[in-house]
Amino acid sequence: MRDRRFVAAHRGGPLDAAAHRLLAAWAAICAERVLPLFEGCSSDDRPRVAIETAKAWSRGEVPVGAAQKAAVRAHAAAREMTSKAAIAAARAAGHAVATAHMADHCLGAPLYALKAVGAAGGSTDLERAWQIQQLPDEVRELVVSALESPRLARFTTSTSRGNTR
Repeated sequence: MRDRRFVAAHRGGPLDAAAHRLLAAWAAICAERVLPLFEGCSSDDRPRVAIETAKAWSRGEVPVGAAQKAAVRAHAAAREMTSKAAIAAARAAGHAVATAHMADHCLGAPLYALKAVGAAGGSTDLERAWQIQQLPDEVRELVVSALESPRLARFTTSTSRGNTR
């Protein structure tokens, strides 16, 4: 079940357009931080294009349809990889840009970024702290409370094991 707090106002939810765009921008920087874990294994530019598209959508420069297509392409790039870190980094990019379509995808970007960091042997605790520091004040409470929810606890727990499913 989706967290209603992430439903956009134009769909009858409480999330205004400005907050929705802030969530997309934040998700993009979370995904961009782990992008080198993908690019170190592949010259495929689909995850990078997805992140750039997410940033462009957050500035109002591209339509949702372009973001949706970029998300599909980033996830396709993930399916072609064998490195768990690269797979998770591409999925982070896909979720970042998918935030344009459904705001709660903004949660997938940092979670997959944690998976990428964990799979690469890095500290997920340090990465999570960095992610939270990057959150705009306007959406901090919303995102932190969602990330701490029981619904996402099972997903967050698996990051320490490098699970990318």
